[in-house]
Amino acid sequence: MGKELVKAISEMQEDEALRLVEAAIKKGDDLNNVLKDCQEAMNIVGQLYEKGEYFLPELIMSGEMLKKISDLVKPKLTNPTTGTGTKKGKVVLGTVRGDIHDIGKDIVGFMLDVNGFDVHDLGVDVPEAKFVEAVKAGKPQVVALSGFLTLAYDSMKSTVEALDKAGVRKGVKIMIGGGQITDMVKDYVKADAFGMDAVAAVRLAKQWTGAK
Repeated sequence: MGKELVKAISEMQEDEALRLVEAAIKKGDDLNNVLKDCQEAMNIVGQLYEKGEYFLPELIMSGEMLKKISDLVKPKLTNPTTGTGTKKGKVVLGTVRGDIHDIGKDIVGFMLDVNGFDVHDLGVDVPEAKFVEAVKAGKPQVVALSGFLTLAYDSMKSTVEALDKAGVRKGVKIMIGGGQITDMVKDYVKADAFGMDAVAAVRLAKQWTGAK
């Protein structure tokens, strides 16, 4: 199914995408492959947006498709032995101040969610104070900062500084992602790690929370 689902999502064929996912569920296919196909498709959508071939309506439509697929897949991924109430850990997620890109953030949130994490998505263009407030209120183990534009690096840095100043920095692990993130950017921001994609974000979250 892989290539068919990737093509359907990336070409905005919502009915076909949902049909393929429903068929995969009926057949008892490995739904982790569905998630990988979703990520590949959303990466293609993101690339087409960057090239100016797709615009805001396509981004919104692909995000809506992702939510509908998530609604189909998530109940099937719930571990029946632990029940829906058991979560692997809490993650506060958001695109930092000055940046409104949400496609990468949405994929990360989706992947963390279906992997059993309690995700508090703050949205885009999130001011530093809002991250501080969310960490104080929710007491997450992980904070995930997203940013596509290079100007986001300064906002990531000031967000980490704000968490430090508020006295909550030591209690959380911070990952960054989006755009051209490198070790140098991670060190500049003073984050704990960076993830190249949503799979890396899930791996880091599991590692930091001791989840399986």
